[in-house]
Amino acid sequence: MSTALSQDSQVILLLTAPLMTGRMEPSADLLTPGEYGRLAVFLHEVQRSPGDLLTADADGLLRQCQGVVDGDRLRKLLGRGFLLSQAVERWQTRAIWVVTSADAPYPHRLKERLKENAPAVLYGCGDAPILETGGLAVIGSRSATPELLAYTERIGQLAANAQQTVVSGGARGIDQASMRGALEAGGTAAGMLADSLERAALNREYRSPLMEGQLVLVSSYDPMAGFNVGNAMQRNKLIYALADAALVISSDYQKGGTWAGATEQLTKLRLVPVFVRSQGDIEKGLQELQNMGALPWPNPSNAEDLVRILRPEQDPTTTTHNEEQAPAPVHESIPEPPATTKAKLVPAKHRSKPRKSAGDIAEPTLFDAVPEKTVSNKRATTRHEKTEGTTNADG
Repeated sequence: MSTALSQDSQVILLLTAPLMTGRMEPSADLLTPGEYGRLAVFLHEVQRSPGDLLTADADGLLRQCQGVVDGDRLRKLLGRGFLLSQAVERWQTRAIWVVTSADAPYPHRLKERLKENAPAVLYGCGDAPILETGGLAVIGSRSATPELLAYTERIGQLAANAQQTVVSGGARGIDQASMRGALEAGGTAAGMLADSLERAALNREYRSPLMEGQLVLVSSYDPMAGFNVGNAMQRNKLIYALADAALVISSDYQKGGTWAGATEQLTKLRLVPVFVRSQGDIEKGLQELQNMGALPWPNPSNAEDLVRILRPEQDPTTTTHNEEQAPAPVHESIPEPPATTKAKLVPAKHRSKPRKSAGDIAEPTLFDAVPEKTVSNKRATTRHEKTEGTTNADG
């Protein structure tokens, strides 16, 4: 990812970004996403671009914008050039890249699916092309039992074996368990953080997967921003938008970020099919999500089955999430793990060379012993659970 900022990107940052450089509060009266969206539409209508607000004849254009955003407010924000240079220098020393909606590398999935609700600015660290690979979003609460964490790790391992990216919110608990399973099996992961990107980028536990092209961490909030419940809720839609399908491992009922994000997908956005865990002790939150239209997770036992779930258009016999499907009971007994078979790897759009073999991944089953050939789950001091700054508002 190039560290050079176009003039359009500079203006977008000046108008919308806090540009924190050691201070923990916004530096000016920033444009809200809605305000910037209206300004961008106006500029497009008059056949101008954001970068034109920094040209020699910008005064005339600023007067034209008066009916959309107060001109004096725009001038004050555009006058933060020195602060922007300081912020850019800080980001570069921490290997953090910045991309705006005016840049070609901006993730197409976010633009196409969220349209005007796509964030104007994304900050990131790691291999940005991973954001275009789709994959499985794995979602759940920060507080989870050891059995659920082990189950989630095996989901991540299966995704790695199928060469599919795991997308998560990067918070401790279910999020980090899915990422840990994928990364330790040689796969790729994308963490859409709600806070503390700078701290995560500097965490030595993330250093190896970031440098080896296995991991990308990204946030629509300033790299120094702390945790905020509203930010955590808003980033949920970004997790779903980056994936091909989503699996909710656990959820409280009518509270928490997991519930809010899943219900928004099921009732409003409908970006991807939403599955819920169908094995083990199924809490009320998962039952109600299924009543709202979520599908029971079909528990794929190999790489090919997982790919068919994520990309049903490649298999004409697979029912899509928009078609009617016979209801399946949520409280089904936990079957014995199927015999482990060697999965044939399928091509992926983006794949780094694994550091170690993913092995033969058996069907992730709760409360059963992990099959002998299943990749071992390292539980004690794992690298991805140490970053407490990457949190979300889960129940």
